[in-house]
Amino acid sequence: MKKFIKNKMPDRALDSQIESKALSGGYTILELLFYIAFFTTFSLLVINAIIMMTKSFKETSIYGELAQGGVIMERIAREIRQAENINSIGANDLILNTKGFIDSEKTVEFKFVSPNIQFWDAGSNIGNLNSPNIAITGLAFTEIITAKGKAVKVVLSIYSNNDSLARVQNFYDTIVLRGGY
Repeated sequence: MKKFIKNKMPDRALDSQIESKALSGGYTILELLFYIAFFTTFSLLVINAIIMMTKSFKETSIYGELAQGGVIMERIAREIRQAENINSIGANDLILNTKGFIDSEKTVEFKFVSPNIQFWDAGSNIGNLNSPNIAITGLAFTEIITAKGKAVKVVLSIYSNNDSLARVQNFYDTIVLRGGY
């Protein structure tokens, strides 16, 4: 039987090997500082990106709310276009004579009751044309009479209640009455 004899290292070499294993087993302070700085920078970049996305989303929602002014203007234009005649026109309200489903006479009215536009059909209040987060700052109706017919000029100004800059969006339209030409 052969005996295997281990190579015996000198004590000095064994001590340095133990020291190097002890040092390589953990992190040095310099490595820890580097990782902390790296993760801090990365976290700041991620948080900044989230803040920018939130601001962009808020701006997009405000522009969407302001675009609802176009929907309000289109509803007013459709009712004016279908009207037979103007019953009454004021600076902030408009009453139109129109026909119902069975050719019955009825009136349609738009009233500016700050900060809303109320829509009245046949004497009953249907509701506000604007949503609660939109405020109407101005609504003006102007009658235009020519030799060939009648028209109504409409000016609408709105702003979003969610907008910290209080930007006002203006809409303009001139609509010819169906019964006016």
